[in-house]
Amino acid sequence: MTTLLLSHPACLRHDMGLGHPERPDRLRAIERELAAPEFGTLIRHEAPIADLGLLELAHPREHIAMLHEAAPGDDGDLIAIDADTVMGPGTWEAALRSVGAGIAAVDAVMSGRAHNAFCAIRPPGHHAESRRAMGFCFFSNAAIAAKYARVAYGAERVAVIDFDVHHGNGTQEIFWADRDLFYGSTHQMPLYPGTGAVSETGVGNICNAPLRSGDGGRLFKQACETRILPALRNFSPDLLVVSAGFDAHHDDPLGGLELVEADFRWITEKLVEIAGRHCKGRVVSMLEGGYDLGGLARSAAEHVRVLMAAGA
Repeated sequence: MTTLLLSHPACLRHDMGLGHPERPDRLRAIERELAAPEFGTLIRHEAPIADLGLLELAHPREHIAMLHEAAPGDDGDLIAIDADTVMGPGTWEAALRSVGAGIAAVDAVMSGRAHNAFCAIRPPGHHAESRRAMGFCFFSNAAIAAKYARVAYGAERVAVIDFDVHHGNGTQEIFWADRDLFYGSTHQMPLYPGTGAVSETGVGNICNAPLRSGDGGRLFKQACETRILPALRNFSPDLLVVSAGFDAHHDDPLGGLELVEADFRWITEKLVEIAGRHCKGRVVSMLEGGYDLGGLARSAAEHVRVLMAAGA
């Protein structure tokens, strides 16, 4: 078994307009980095279009229908969902393939066809609440993947760990009252979207470790070692889903946590270690943020290297 890489050209056709930070070049930068010979053993599959019924694992039918109806046609204009979340002609397919990547990754990992998986997709998903698209996100890719693992494979406990610089309010909201779904997040506060305080605990299944601008790798590791990782071990998941945002990188224009590539390698190693002990190594990682192209590509490559080493 090895590592599965899921992506699709349709994810490049999602375009929210000139100057928007969540741009197609993000995915192109990762693709170039992962084209190096050392990544030649990756299993590369195209992300399928998700069945609309599976979106209902995290979103009511009315929300799905609203976005479907709002999506412009091939020659349509951009449609603003909120101040920074925009639908273009390619958005609807890209969003469905982003969800579909998570579904396909769960299928591969839970069936044993791959040891773990990385979904290089966009749009991201962790800000999408059950009834609200926001923060560049339309559907909650990670939450849907987690819930799918339960209904399709009988996973009793699924965890999502999120190291994006922004708090994943959407994943948290969707998981809030479900003791068998765990959400753990490191993120910068105060910063968009304003959620993620230590006091936000759901039914004991939410663990937030907010950091301040400039905290850097030492305090990031401390927050993980003292809060996130012990809580994850205690939860003992059957599957680990990672919301892999790389905008905590020191070059990123949207955050200030000052992490470097080695920090993303470190947290990936820790998560892989826990997955090896508690859920047979089963990890599904899904791209979230990261807006400096060089920092994003190098950090994602470090993340994938660790996944590949675990699956070798």
